[in-house]
Amino acid sequence: MNEPVIEVKNLKVTYNKGKSNEVRALDDINLKIFPKEYIIIYGPSGCGKSTLLYSISGLQRATYGNVTVQDISLAHMTERQELELHQTKIGMIFQAFYLIPSLTIIDNVCLPKIFRGENPVTRRGEGMRLLRRFGIAEQADKFPNQLSGGQKQRVAIARSLINNPDIILADEPVGNLDSESAQNVLTLLKELNDVDKKTIIMVTHNPDHLIYADRVLHMKDGMVVSEEIREEKRPKEATKEAPAEEPEEIPNEFKMLMHSFKNLSAQQMNILLIPFKAKQLLNHALSELMEEQVTMAESLLKEFLFNNIDADQFTERLDADLDNGGAGWNKKRASSFSERINALIEQSKNIQSSSQEALPKLEEYLIKIFHLQLDPESELRFQSFIRQRIDSKINQFELKHKFDAPKLLGGVGLHKGTAEKIVREIEMIMLLKYS
Repeated sequence: MNEPVIEVKNLKVTYNKGKSNEVRALDDINLKIFPKEYIIIYGPSGCGKSTLLYSISGLQRATYGNVTVQDISLAHMTERQELELHQTKIGMIFQAFYLIPSLTIIDNVCLPKIFRGENPVTRRGEGMRLLRRFGIAEQADKFPNQLSGGQKQRVAIARSLINNPDIILADEPVGNLDSESAQNVLTLLKELNDVDKKTIIMVTHNPDHLIYADRVLHMKDGMVVSEEIREEKRPKEATKEAPAEEPEEIPNEFKMLMHSFKNLSAQQMNILLIPFKAKQLLNHALSELMEEQVTMAESLLKEFLFNNIDADQFTERLDADLDNGGAGWNKKRASSFSERINALIEQSKNIQSSSQEALPKLEEYLIKIFHLQLDPESELRFQSFIRQRIDSKINQFELKHKFDAPKLLGGVGLHKGTAEKIVREIEMIMLLKYS
């Protein structure tokens, strides 16, 4: 109890190191976590909290520094030690469940034991014990698509416990769930900490979850900026200091996008952009829906942007009932939305390719979407101004001014409202293009 079960020393994670779009996802993290603690890593999207969790799990390699788990340095693990870490020492719970759809529920739970070659009767008995504990034993022989979101997450928790690890890592485990299911899952995690004495480390951006933690680590821009202690389980000599913040160096193109999207931060470049893109696409393309429908759709959109599901699966899941893991939309809305998203993504791929046809295709797309009627001179200006924005020679405000400026003053002469909508469309395409 006097020694940390996890120790993070001077941890830095940098993406695209040495390139013009280099970004520090984690910047000099120092952290000690002791046995039986319940730690919540809290902060806004893109602050580095999931990267820190994956670094602790060994799924994310450190650029600099080191992580030690139960006295084993992750940077110097042998292949056998790495296998033992992920099979027996750490259990992982994800927002998207990651159940294998072709396996029954009991086989999903027992999968870690199958990899270890354990006796089928023994492993099934242990799996059923966990399913009974979490109130889903009657679902054992069903498949994941027959379960609700809350039931799926309980299956995922059971799977994480099947090899009895001391440490449970949970990445936004209730992000896809309705409020009642979320409460059930959070209660289970607290029980695992209080009763089973598991060390729990959970990532969340929801302040309502913080009451469950012994310690809350507040993160911003890749750093732990403060610590909130609710119940002290560490030895008295354990201390923690938050490192000072340092300014970020970011590309000019990304700075322009940050002006367009107020919640976009430097830490959200590259793979960290996916959750932000999903949220912005929803806000951009959706009409009014229930919060639960929007939340589930956002989760599906992330899966689509990560290429975990294809366009047809995306449409089908949007239309599926909430109880069946869908977003609960009707077929017409799901098809329309999917077509809208695919059209935006197609345009982003066109301009990313830098082909000669990219600009004419984008121009044709905008004229069609916004029903523009341009004379030859205005069309040439329209295309020229779009090119300048694509090349990051002007920002969104300059582009809007050029669109709605009178023709006599060198503009396109569009109505102000139309100009604003077109600029917003272009900014969304630019966001999707950026990588």
